[in-house]
Amino acid sequence: MDPAHLFAAVERMPLPDAAAWLAAAGVPMFPCVPGGKRPLVEHGFHEASTDARQVASWWRRWPTANIGVPTGATSGVDVVDVDRKATGSGFAAFDRARQAGLVTGWAALVRTPSGGMHAYYPADPERPQPSWQAARAHVDFRGTGGYVVVPPSVVAVPGDLRGRYELIGRAQSDPGSVDALALRDFLDPRPVASFRPGGALRTPDAERLAGWVAALGEGERNRGLFWAACRMAEAGTSPASALDALGPAAEHAGLPPREVFTTIRSAYRAAGMAATRSSSDAPVQDDAPRRVVPSRSRVLS
Repeated sequence: MDPAHLFAAVERMPLPDAAAWLAAAGVPMFPCVPGGKRPLVEHGFHEASTDARQVASWWRRWPTANIGVPTGATSGVDVVDVDRKATGSGFAAFDRARQAGLVTGWAALVRTPSGGMHAYYPADPERPQPSWQAARAHVDFRGTGGYVVVPPSVVAVPGDLRGRYELIGRAQSDPGSVDALALRDFLDPRPVASFRPGGALRTPDAERLAGWVAALGEGERNRGLFWAACRMAEAGTSPASALDALGPAAEHAGLPPREVFTTIRSAYRAAGMAATRSSSDAPVQDDAPRRVVPSRSRVLS
């Protein structure tokens, strides 16, 4: 898929014509709600098709439907999504990543209706990369398991205005794939915990993990809490102590108490399973008594 060439050809077409043209060019697609991004078909991007009859049937039924395209190996493109919202802009973070050489090989740049940007890159078929969000940087990655809305789709923006997705930049040289993991680590670096020789997590490190969890944004809270709890489990911290340290921080970030409890418990189970798989010794029964966590009704087990 050559996004710059394709979008330049369709950006002024009516949506049904654009959908037919893209399908004929081999671009898998599915319809999204008129003026929005939500899929109209039951299974979303999993139903994306290049079949001309299927595409024509969709746009006869919904002639003003927007065009959604799955990212990753299905379409052959990955997308770095730079947000611009009232809560913040991702352009400064994207520019820092560009100066670091992490996002320079784009194949096309598309302006989104909100004033943000989609940067398209060739997907590496040998290295599928999952989608993720870096909420604090206001930058998302759309790869395997994701999708984007493409030109000439139109989306409602605040103020009852409607904006169009528009091609604003082409590749200046041979485009290259983006290293999504390196980009994520650059935009949202994980804290590095320090451990005592005996494996116990020092109090300042637990506080640092808790502070990091407390600052997590929507879309990252569960995964971030899970990651932090796994680090505490690997350090030999008891589940109750992890709940004491991370629970209030996760609730401050916006997670409900029951979800906090469930996520930390899942992290400890996952860490325990990983430790069991990596050990050649027989499992040891943990006969240590459980203790009640202050201000909480249960302990993790």
